Amino acid sequence: MDKMKSTILVFAIVLIMITSSMGDDDSSFCDGKCEVRCSKAGRQDRCLKYCGICCEKCHCVPSGTYGNKDECPCYRDMKNSKGNPKCP
Repeated sequence: MDKMKSTILVFAIVLIMITSSMGDDDSSFCDGKCEVRCSKAGRQDRCLKYCGICCEKCHCVPSGTYGNKDECPCYRDMKNSKGNPKCP
């Protein structure tokens, strides 16, 4: 019985490690893509914030510093509360 409990504990620890590392990869992916996207923005802090929000939800950021939103329909179609584009 103790061997079974140990096996379950090890499995749970491995599962927790795998799921926690998955979020880090997504975050670093978004950070890198948003740095490129916002590199020429006048309000870089705001651009990085909203780009990060959109990337986390859509798992995609259009290439370049402006335009190309057709590459990522989810990113393109997100709107703020006023109905304007949310993503830079």
